[in-house]
Amino acid sequence: MPLAVEAKGLVKRYGDRAVVDGVSLAVPEGAIYGVLGPNGAGKTTTLRMLMGILEPDEGSRTILGHERPLEMSQQIGYLPEERGLYPAMTPREAIAFLGALRGLSWAEGRARADQLLAANGLGGAARRPIRQLSKGMAQTVQLLGSLVHRPRLIVLDEPFSGLDPLNQSRLEALIRAERDRGATVLFSTHVMGHAERLCERLAIIAGGRVRFEGRVDEARGRLAARVHLITRASGGPWRTALPADAVSGVDGWRFELPAGGIEPLLQQLIDGGAGIESLSIERPSLHDAFVAIVGAEAAAEEEAA
Repeated sequence: MPLAVEAKGLVKRYGDRAVVDGVSLAVPEGAIYGVLGPNGAGKTTTLRMLMGILEPDEGSRTILGHERPLEMSQQIGYLPEERGLYPAMTPREAIAFLGALRGLSWAEGRARADQLLAANGLGGAARRPIRQLSKGMAQTVQLLGSLVHRPRLIVLDEPFSGLDPLNQSRLEALIRAERDRGATVLFSTHVMGHAERLCERLAIIAGGRVRFEGRVDEARGRLAARVHLITRASGGPWRTALPADAVSGVDGWRFELPAGGIEPLLQQLIDGGAGIESLSIERPSLHDAFVAIVGAEAAAEEEAA
């Protein structure tokens, strides 16, 4: 697929410290792509280099086919990590102002602002000063301002931070709507749930390096599924059929799904008189994969050091 964003070996140093250390990304056009990582992982610095706000010390990046990101600013919508609006402005005027910075006329910007505010439950606040709005409402206004010019590429830095669950759901729906419109959405987050629901592809960054890049199911596939088994019998010949990693607890047995599948084990349990009350296969979440990927990489680096 054509790429909306491509980065190769991006490096950014502050003194002797490499905050970003060789990051490479490939974001397909029309995709929702997540950059995941803990606080301080280098996500914001990476996005700022992609946008042209910061220049990399090493490496290259291409945005919408161009090597100079700032020349493409009118086709990009950007929500920075730092939120900031003029408090005396109304949401309608703030969105129109941000649209004017991207080439829209004031009349067109106000018309689109009215549509966006109404569609996102803020029509009644369109003409109130922003200082009178809640933090979540003001954040939504700034987000809408980054979308008013209908950009081809939308870059959102921790967009869910500070939003209540209702506004988080609205933002997820808005991101999907922008993707359906044909835009590419690139966002950073440290919350796995949003990425798991939204992303087609993602990069996991820790310590300024990419630890994983690919599809969500590929990240989850790095961990084996686990089995949760509850039996009526506490002992008997069936226990010899359990895998060596099986652990017993107050709520039954837990172990990795055997390589041969569950069917052979299930038959042995039945034949051995286990008296199966329940058996479920629990697929690993993105959070589980994230902890495993980042934790394993960090442990390996610490050991090497």
